[in-house]
Amino acid sequence: METTGNSSHFFQNRACEHFPCHEGIPEEDFNCLFCFCPLYTLGKRCGGNWRYTDKGTKSCRECIFPHERENYDQMISRFEEIKAVVRRSDGEKE
Repeated sequence: METTGNSSHFFQNRACEHFPCHEGIPEEDFNCLFCFCPLYTLGKRCGGNWRYTDKGTKSCRECIFPHERENYDQMISRFEEIKAVVRRSDGEKE
């Protein structure tokens, strides 16, 4: 595993059998920190390049946004939206 700079903002797991799991990002800039994208829960409002498969599953195969090194702050800025989705699904008032 390799970390660069602030390890809470960037992390790589080059030993992962899927590394890199998306094309279009130079390997040295590929961020594995959001391997399982927290924006997935926002559905159509995630802002990424996604589509629904024939079976109705959201596929993020073409989305590189969470893996681009420079997008850390934008990812983190969406956590209030994610928390609101979770509160609603749990039946809690915002």
